[in-house]
Amino acid sequence: MATVFQRCKTDKRSPLYPCEGVRCGHDWTVRYREPGGRTGDQREASFTKKTEADKFASKVENDKSVGTYIDPNAGKITVRAYVEDWLSRRVIGDSTFSNYRGFIDKHLIPRLGRKTMAGVAKRDIEHFKAAISKELAASTVYDRMKMVKHIFWSAKEEKIIQEDPTREVKNAPGSHAVDEDEIPTLPEVRLLHEHMSPQYKLTVWLQAGAGLRVSEALAFHTGCLRDDVIRVRWQISSKAHREDCKTRLVPLKHREEGEYRDVPAAPFVCDEIDAHVEQWEPIPLTFQNAAGKARQVEVYFAPRERGKGVMPTANTYTYHFKKACRLAGLVDAEGKPKYHPHSLRHFFASTALAAGIPIHEVSRWLGHKSIKTTVDIYGHLVPEAWDRCRAIMQKAMGPVPVEVPSEAPEESSGYGPAA
Repeated sequence: MATVFQRCKTDKRSPLYPCEGVRCGHDWTVRYREPGGRTGDQREASFTKKTEADKFASKVENDKSVGTYIDPNAGKITVRAYVEDWLSRRVIGDSTFSNYRGFIDKHLIPRLGRKTMAGVAKRDIEHFKAAISKELAASTVYDRMKMVKHIFWSAKEEKIIQEDPTREVKNAPGSHAVDEDEIPTLPEVRLLHEHMSPQYKLTVWLQAGAGLRVSEALAFHTGCLRDDVIRVRWQISSKAHREDCKTRLVPLKHREEGEYRDVPAAPFVCDEIDAHVEQWEPIPLTFQNAAGKARQVEVYFAPRERGKGVMPTANTYTYHFKKACRLAGLVDAEGKPKYHPHSLRHFFASTALAAGIPIHEVSRWLGHKSIKTTVDIYGHLVPEAWDRCRAIMQKAMGPVPVEVPSEAPEESSGYGPAA
């Protein structure tokens, strides 16, 4: 059982001993053991008032009895240290890990890294969310705050902290719908292709004409094109630029190894692929799959340094894409590129939907995890839905047209003319 006492009256080693005052005002000490009986570590905590000490002692014993006891020292671990450990235990895809790593290094650690886990309060989380909301898109804030909430939820489950400071911080999803201003026009797509670095020109058509992600386009190889169908099976790893990277190609987003998706290939895309091969001969690339088995494919986008197998990544491509935007004059008022590589994928989806292709077909070609994702992003771009809605609502709620009766003809008496 926890013991409550004053050192000034019981501990001869205390400089205040012996204290004869009844209400001397000296600190009260709670001595208790952690769970485990006599094998549990002995702890002490000090309080200025006896009521506080008694309350703490009761809580400790109650927590031990119901199995909710938390070591006060456990929460002294810094946010930086705990997050590093938390991230190392995640079983997630390569691109997801890269996104988490970037957010943690750029936002979470600089703002909260020095605090202890137990020292983070609700107001700290609210200030943190407000700060990143000024720098990131609403949808990104929503996704990253889900990660932050999971970090502190895990800490509570692991009995690192007593309370989760993120529990009452609201995190409503932002709008995922693509803005029409983020979708380039066909002339703009052609301009991008014209000003793109020669070795990456084909990627413009693979994205805008087939809806491939950047990482999927960069992993394009000779086995992808099958007559008039593109079979997408791999995407480039975010670590592919490193010479020590063995898994340069990884499974598709939301897919396991061995899974693939087929996308219709328009004749002009096939012609562009042939034109690319004439200038840039495919190069064999050896890599390891998740099981460590060696695989080899002939990639269309040659390594930047021939013979070393160093593949371009999405970051490499982004540099060339932004450069093409500037050369093509596709910039905003501040001189920054109007579009990003994903804009070409938006072009593919919006063009297909505007032509009346069912959204579930477009969703499958894009490789979305579910059709809900496609509807959330592109649902407002389906023209037939808007027209149907207008017609239905007009019929149901519009003014009823007034029918003007026509002039009735004279009725016959039924008798013939008089003889």
